[in-house]
Amino acid sequence: MAANYWESTQRKHWQFTKDELAALRQRLDDEDPGLVHMFPLPQLRHLNIYFNQQINRLGKRLGVRQQAMATAQVYLKRFYTRTPIRQTNPYLVLTTALYLACKMEECPQHIRLLSQEARSLWPSDMHGHDASRVGECEFSLISEMNSQLIVHQPYRTLLALQDTFALTHDETSLAWMIINDHYMTDLPLLHPPHVVALTAVLLALVLRPSSNPSGAGGAGAGGGAATAAAAAGATGAAGGVAMAATALAQAQAQAQARAAAATSAGGSGAATQPGFSSQGSQQAQTAGFSQGGSQGDGQQAAEPKKATDPRLAKVQRFAAWLADSSIDIEAMVDCTQELISFYECHEQYNDKHTREQISRFIKARGLDK
Repeated sequence: MAANYWESTQRKHWQFTKDELAALRQRLDDEDPGLVHMFPLPQLRHLNIYFNQQINRLGKRLGVRQQAMATAQVYLKRFYTRTPIRQTNPYLVLTTALYLACKMEECPQHIRLLSQEARSLWPSDMHGHDASRVGECEFSLISEMNSQLIVHQPYRTLLALQDTFALTHDETSLAWMIINDHYMTDLPLLHPPHVVALTAVLLALVLRPSSNPSGAGGAGAGGGAATAAAAAGATGAAGGVAMAATALAQAQAQAQARAAAATSAGGSGAATQPGFSSQGSQQAQTAGFSQGGSQGDGQQAAEPKKATDPRLAKVQRFAAWLADSSIDIEAMVDCTQELISFYECHEQYNDKHTREQISRFIKARGLDK
């Protein structure tokens, strides 16, 4: 079962719609509205950015693999769909999440070493928490997640398909970093890992600059936030998003055209392939990409002209592959929107303000002892 995402607890119990996720979080806030009012917090995306940075800081001190740090971030997201953040010490929770993730990803760390490093990183917020407190928090974490600890990551899909799409080293590195960035959004709780991986590949193809982006040191490197946006620049990002939207529209149109042809030929198959809605490519074209340009008409989407630009040719081959698959293109549209929106939001992130807001409720409620 661990090797099969479709039968996994991740798909059955930890994949939500946006409305379901919002309802879960609202229910937590409604448990103690006075506490929420007394200790306001930055928006969730900024909290996710901050937690991502802290997990990476702790993980790099201990030489933890990227996949274990990614799993820790998923644990953190799952835990905070069940437990109000203001009733916990987030530094203790993220330390414990990393400790547990290292166990599950078969790169275990000694609990005493981990707690010592955490206290040295956050001395004012973790001074009262020793290894025994991490052990206690571990039981709480496992309990809240109902012992459902196996996490399927997008990295495997990316590595499996890099030859299929003839990705260069730079493109693979950028896609890897975009996957790293998606853990600062709600996407791990909203969409399957293969959808996220394919979205990262598409964005890497359309946003990759002519030269290697700073920090793209290889597929194993941990990418910083807003990697794609920074690499492409504002103008390049706008054109890249438009190209991505066009590619998704082409794939949707081609898939529907083939399904319609099969139906008219008297085939017994369904009118549409699994994973595609009846709304067609129009939804992909008008999906509200914040920086998207004109997408072209449906005929152009269904039968794109042969590209002379190597990058555009790759994007068209990707769209053709997508049309032949049963991938949920509307989910890819949503992933693309979410990532682009995240990169825009990251520009307003204030590390000092976020840290102070968290420390305020930790100290006021005595959660550092």
